[in-house]
Amino acid sequence: MVRKGMQVCWAWLAAGGWMLWCVGAIVAADRPNVVLINVDDLGYGDIGPYGNTTQQTPHLDRMAAEGRRLTSHYAAPVCSPSRASLMTGCYPKRVLATPHVLFPASRVGLHPDEVTIADMLKEIGYATACIGKWHLGDQPEFLPTRQGFDYYYGLPYSNDMGPPEDGAKSNYGQPLPKAKSKPGAGLGPEDGIRGAGQPPLPWLENETVLERVRGPQQELLVQRYTEKAVEFIRQHRDQPFFVYLPHSAVHFPLYPSARFRGTSNNGLFGDWVTEVDWSVGEILKTLDDLGLAERTLVIFTSDNGGQPRHGANNAPLRGGKGSTWEGGIRVPTICRWPGKIPAGTSTTAITTMMDILPTIAHLTGAQLPNDRRIDGVNVWSVMSGQIGANEDPPRQDFLYFRGFELQAVRRGPWKLSLKYNALYNLDDDIGETTDVQAEHPDIVAELTRLAESVDGDLGRNGIGPGCRPLGRVEQARPLLDW
Repeated sequence: MVRKGMQVCWAWLAAGGWMLWCVGAIVAADRPNVVLINVDDLGYGDIGPYGNTTQQTPHLDRMAAEGRRLTSHYAAPVCSPSRASLMTGCYPKRVLATPHVLFPASRVGLHPDEVTIADMLKEIGYATACIGKWHLGDQPEFLPTRQGFDYYYGLPYSNDMGPPEDGAKSNYGQPLPKAKSKPGAGLGPEDGIRGAGQPPLPWLENETVLERVRGPQQELLVQRYTEKAVEFIRQHRDQPFFVYLPHSAVHFPLYPSARFRGTSNNGLFGDWVTEVDWSVGEILKTLDDLGLAERTLVIFTSDNGGQPRHGANNAPLRGGKGSTWEGGIRVPTICRWPGKIPAGTSTTAITTMMDILPTIAHLTGAQLPNDRRIDGVNVWSVMSGQIGANEDPPRQDFLYFRGFELQAVRRGPWKLSLKYNALYNLDDDIGETTDVQAEHPDIVAELTRLAESVDGDLGRNGIGPGCRPLGRVEQARPLLDW
């Protein structure tokens, strides 16, 4: 087909510069579509492909059977840092140096000058959409439409960041408190308004508020996101596209739709996992129906570990969301691309959220930013199973940050917890049960040097010289007033 197309181009050369146009069209046709599904607070052991035998996830089971599990994939302990890392290919502290997450009416956010996956792909002709939870700043300057996305539909932050009387602080079916008086608009720390005084939760399309999110709207989150993602894929089937689908599920408060309530053995949490699995099935079915499966890389992941108190399961890992134990930061991740990624396989090689950007750049021919440091590495050899038996994986080290603090470092199978003063061999002890530093002083010394080397860049505590500026506005206002 390419040879035939080239013959046509040469025939048209005498008529003008058509050869260059045709070659560009051929290259564009060869670029893969990318669908990136990011679930909120899904635990390592919450789905069938990662060992859960009671939660039914047939579509994720299928995705794993047709793709590859990344079993040592790292995010961040909480939402905003994880998403910043994913979008920019950097350690979260480098691009979003904040102590925790962002809240409504935050005066800070991901700097508009940062280059996101969407920026990178839009530059080479991709249609780009973010459908779901953003959580990198809610002021107009920080929204997805200012960060490379042609289209945005969803919530600007977590679904619990609204007034209690709207159901934002309680699960489906629980009684709601009476409405409280309106607090002062725009009050709070620079990273936004916390607690019961938060403004109403806005549902956005691009930069326009569509409606106020209360309980009935929470029940529609997964369904509406999925419908919009399918619609975007269908509309852009004839050009390369990037769909970023960051679900609000399965973050507290738990609001599975009526169709899925009571369908699991794990209450509302399990029901919402079932609904997310349905959503994955709808995306895969759409790609199959349109004949796009073999031209589309689909990545499924979670932004951090699960919250056990809300029903999540991080087994066999220790800890959960908010911690730098493996259960707080290692997340279930599956990659599918028929004909490119070997079916029914897995890898223990270290991969991270920040590696996704350079890997996509490699696959699409997009240009990586050359005026700033990118911490991610191209891990396509790991995703595709092309790495040799005696070949070192592209990533050897990982730094475990919690806010400003470096709490652990990993090199190969060895993890040194700086916070708890312990050494673990994760190949032998994935649950971090046995401290072996007394038997391996040489490893402790090596990993201590690795931790010390961070001082000259990101810093072990506080903001190091390698941290880039936050985006900042002088005044921030809630997107939806009371």
